Parts: sequence; C-alpha cells; structure tokens
Amino acid sequence: MAHRALVIAMLPAIGLRVLAVLGFPPAILFYGDSFAFMKEELTPGTARPSGYSLLLALLRPAHSLTLVTVLQHLLMLGLAVALYALLRRRGLPGWGAALLVTPLLYDEFMILLEHMIMADAVFVVLVTAAVALIVWRVTPATAAVGGMLLGLAGITRTVGLPLLILTAAYLLIRRYGWRPLVALLVAGAIPLGAYATWMKVEKGKFGLTEADGNFLWSRTMSFADCAIIKPPERLAVLCPTMPVEQRPYPPHWLWESFSPLLKVPGTANRNQLAGEFARQAILAQPGAYLGSVATDLKQLLRWERTAADEKTPYKLPAAERPISASVRGVAEAYEGGPAATRVVEPFAGWLRAYQRFGYVPFPLLTLALVATLAAALVRRRWDALLPGLAALALIASPPFLAAFDVRYVIPAIPLICLAAGLTLTRTDRTAPAEPREAIKVA
Repeated sequence: MAHRALVIAMLPAIGLRVLAVLGFPPAILFYGDSFAFMKEELTPGTARPSGYSLLLALLRPAHSLTLVTVLQHLLMLGLAVALYALLRRRGLPGWGAALLVTPLLYDEFMILLEHMIMADAVFVVLVTAAVALIVWRVTPATAAVGGMLLGLAGITRTVGLPLLILTAAYLLIRRYGWRPLVALLVAGAIPLGAYATWMKVEKGKFGLTEADGNFLWSRTMSFADCAIIKPPERLAVLCPTMPVEQRPYPPHWLWESFSPLLKVPGTANRNQLAGEFARQAILAQPGAYLGSVATDLKQLLRWERTAADEKTPYKLPAAERPISASVRGVAEAYEGGPAATRVVEPFAGWLRAYQRFGYVPFPLLTLALVATLAAALVRRRWDALLPGLAALALIASPPFLAAFDVRYVIPAIPLICLAAGLTLTRTDRTAPAEPREAIKVA
C-alpha cells in the first residue's frame, strides 16, 4: 500500500477524536467567547470579528453542537491529509510525509480546539490551506482561492490579516507576475470589504472590530508609567494606579472591574482613546514595551505546556460545567436543548490522561521553526519561507499587540510542519518559469 504510513498514523488520531466526541458531548464551551459566537442575532463583533459566527449560523438549523465539533475534527484530519499529499508530491517518502503531519494529528491542544466552540480550528484550516495552495502551484486561480481563504481567515481572527500582506509580498518578491498578485489581493479584499461594510452599516464605522486599541492598551499595562508618558488630560483617565510589579496579566485589564478602561463611556470612543494612549506609551517607553514582549516570548522556552495544578481554561474538564443563567439561553437555543459540557467516563478520563503528555513542547517547536527558516535560506528553498514566516508572524504578533497565550501558538504548528517538509525536498518546484531565450535569426 503506497500510503500505509499515513493510514497507520491516521487511525489512532481518529480514535483520539472519537474519545473527545464520546467523552465531552456536545462540545467544550469557552467562557465567554463561545456564547458570543452562538448568539442568534448576527452582528459584527466588538472584541473579535464574527466570521466564525457566520459559520455557526449556517449550521444552526441542525441544532447540534456535536455537528460543529465533528466538522472541525474532520477539517483538521483533512488538512493533515492535504499536507501529506503535498509533501509526497514534492518527493518525500510516505513515512517522512506522515511523520511530518503527526503534530497536527496528535497534539492534544489541536484536538481540544477542534472540540471547542471557538474560531481557532477553522482559522488554522483556512490559513494553512491558503498557504499550502500557494506553495503547491502559483496561478491566478490558486492565488485567488488562497486570497479568498486568507480574507476569510481575517474575518475569523484579525491576526490573519498580516498573512495576506505577507503572501502578497512573497508573490511580488518572487516575481510571479501581476496576475496572481492582483488575483490574491482582490479575492482577499472581497470578504474583508464585505465585512467592513457590514460593520459600517451596523455600527457606523469601517473596520473589523472595535477593540484593537483596547487590546494594545492592555499590552501597555505591563509597563506604562504615566509620569514618563505624560498623557494629555483626556487620556489620563486610562493611567494605571497599581505598581508595575502588582499588575495582572494584560487580558485582565480588558474585563475586570478595576480596569480604568471601563471608566470611558462609549465603545468606539473607548477604543479610540485606548489606542491613542497605547501609541503614546510605546513611543515614550519603547524599551519597556520590548521588554514586556520579550518576557512573554520567554514562555516559548517552557517545556511543560500547563502544570498539573495550574488554573487554565485549556484543560479537559473532570466534571460537568454548569452554564450561568445569563448565557444558558444562548447555548440551549443553538443546541435545541441542554448544552452544558457533559463528562462521560471512561472516555473523558482516557483523553485527560493523554493531555498530560500528548503535545509538542514549545522549545522543540521553536527550535524547529528557527532551524527550518535557517535551512530554507541556506538551501535556497524559498517556497519553505512562506509557511515558515507565516508561522513566525502568528507566534510573534500577539505579544506585540495584546499578550502571549498558549492558544495563539497552536495555529503555527501545521505551517511549521509544512515548512520543515519543504526544506527536505530536493528542489523548489514553485519557482517561476524561466523566460525562453529569443531565437536568434541569422
């Protein structure tokens, strides 16, 4: 059998996903993002774009969160098969291509995100599929589809926006011609423009969210010193009063009652003032800003993803999680009945045990990314640079714009696997065709 290695790798991976479906029906809910995505009334999101909400709306008539999670599991398995096929097409042996996609198949966090009512699994598939398509072959058609996928990724999670620009730069630098470049940008602009127009109609401004300034402001709470920043009076209300060493992690400043952000009336006004404050803070304290980013990125050196006694929303539950009354109606309306995550033993226990060791430690992942980028440069494997740089952008940008979160690193895993595989192949088959030499006429 030509693809025996892939079949051998796939069967246990499917089994792990079956454990998730049987052990944690109907889905794992993330407070409170999941409930915002499931609302029956479709509106552009304030803190996050609503692309995932649109997908849930398409699936709503089935009234089944299980359908959503099974679809997400199948999408990730399909993505692994697609990357395997691409690497095989580039000349890797079956066992090598299968080995390179095992992190997608077996990483416990990937399985967790697939089983959550969250945008992350769909985002991973959109971004990786787009990059893989461009790497496979560059034509106006593949560029258009890739651009559309990246545009959809941008309205799913805004961190996908830089990847459209990065891919356009890749096509430009590699001189594939103007047609693929235009196709990519036009196709990518369609979902982004449509969403921004929807935002304009609903909320009176073009954009994807009303919280980019808020998130950047929360980043500055790690270091901001208003004695140094000297903000104008209209921004001074956003100054933190806690000593730096006592301040909580940036995301807490977005929602907790102690946050001065909540003193500013009006969603749009709050976002604008927060953005202005953040920019002034970064310009006044650039060293402190970079120091905060570096501190966050040090978490990539942590071997254990989550400690046994660590409180985190990213652990599989050991008991049923009741849904608070304020959002129970949203979840039950979508499910058409009880929607709380149930814990069914022994399946749940088996998957919880697997979660303690079934992952790629971040130091190994970081080392793989650095080694892959270096190998791509040394071997002149330019096609490997696109997924490699896309992975780097996904990992590095959140600490600059908001804060580090384990969940934000996971989308880079398939891209790193793809980039690593491409560096191991013999030639760059995406290289533009050389122009034919003019026939000399005697």
